[in-house]
Amino acid sequence: MFLSVFDIFKIGVGPSSSHTMGPMVAAGRFLDALREQPFRAHGLRASLHGSLAFTGKGHATDRATILGLAGFLPETMDAEAAEAVLEKNRETKILSPRDLGDLAFDPMRDLIFDYDHALPGHANGMVLMATDAQGDVIFREVYYSIGGGFVLTEGELAARGDDTRSDASPKVPFPFASAAEMLEMAERSGKSIAQMKRENERVFRSDAEISAGIRRIWQVMRDCMDRGLATGGILPGGLSIRRRAAGIHEALKAEAGMNLTAPHVINDWMSIYAMAVNEENAAGGQVVTAPTNGAAGVVPAVIRYWLDHVPGASERQLDEFLLTAAAIGGLIKHNASISGAECGCQAEVGSASAMAAAGICAAMGGTVTQVENAAEIALEHHLGMTCDPVKGLVQVPCIERNGLGAIKAVSAASLALRGDGQHFVPLDAAIETMRQTGRDMSDKYKETSLGGLAVNVPNC
Repeated sequence: MFLSVFDIFKIGVGPSSSHTMGPMVAAGRFLDALREQPFRAHGLRASLHGSLAFTGKGHATDRATILGLAGFLPETMDAEAAEAVLEKNRETKILSPRDLGDLAFDPMRDLIFDYDHALPGHANGMVLMATDAQGDVIFREVYYSIGGGFVLTEGELAARGDDTRSDASPKVPFPFASAAEMLEMAERSGKSIAQMKRENERVFRSDAEISAGIRRIWQVMRDCMDRGLATGGILPGGLSIRRRAAGIHEALKAEAGMNLTAPHVINDWMSIYAMAVNEENAAGGQVVTAPTNGAAGVVPAVIRYWLDHVPGASERQLDEFLLTAAAIGGLIKHNASISGAECGCQAEVGSASAMAAAGICAAMGGTVTQVENAAEIALEHHLGMTCDPVKGLVQVPCIERNGLGAIKAVSAASLALRGDGQHFVPLDAAIETMRQTGRDMSDKYKETSLGGLAVNVPNC
């Protein structure tokens, strides 16, 4: 099994990897498929199903779908150009993707939120269609946004049969598909998790490309965090949620060096680092999936805590941190899920916390067994966490939840480093438990905003 560090950590836009980035990627794939057809289309149509319908407006799925059908992609999207295209489409009811000419698309008519018919493959389903001059469908494809910006067509999902795990290429020197295999390969080879992960990455990229890509990931993470720490105001969406990271950051800086500062204030630093990222994500800014947008703040917050507050930490160890974190994220995605619509927030913030715990444990000199223990502790103590965003927005409880996920990650790593790596619950057992819990969880608590906080607090 192999999932690249650059698949786990993808540069994109907020507020959601599965509900914003995924539909945009799906629309891009649909345009590519349409370009290969022998006929000329005259119009486009899209229908959203399951969680994409129920929380689509709060997650900007409508905007993402339109922009994707216009030819935008998450990693390269220019915000000003995107707004111009949306405004032009509202006026003209036309989209003009590259090499396909002008295509009729009226968002009020051609973008359908279908709340009544879930698609069978995944909770995040969408159908994209091309129409002829009479408005009849002449080409269609079903896409599933399976979390973290990953997208599969109906055919690709069916090709995996009963094995719903990752279908990533196994042709690497260390194709561990479970934590047990990872530990066994590490013991046999004498390599760390990050070293094995780098060996796998080398099949596809040079060392220079790997290191440059990791630096780019961290730069985008840090820039996002810095913007969040400097920006106040009200988040969009109608809940009137105030950005808090910048104000708390100023207060913490003012308190720095005071002899009477309580030790637990370090938790506030970790929280604001994470909240800054997720406030940016909620505002539609550029973020890195880690492994999703909804959980994008946990890993960068733990990195920032480590670099700025832990003696001896150095950016030279970033490769160790992020490669280790990506290995754990790959195991979770392969054997369970990183999708809130599929398994609840345990699959998003829980996965992110496990990744961050493993990363900081490795960067602080933890053994392979200690790293596996750190990931297990963090994931175990997110089991059962629901995904219940108020008004379908990635704001409440998502923003604060990332802060607590970062704190749990550091605590988990610290506990693991205090031990010898031997522990009772294996990481594989925690991952399988998360998968089973997500399978059994009511759909009300899996990113539909039909239960939990979403129905027990005011929506406006």
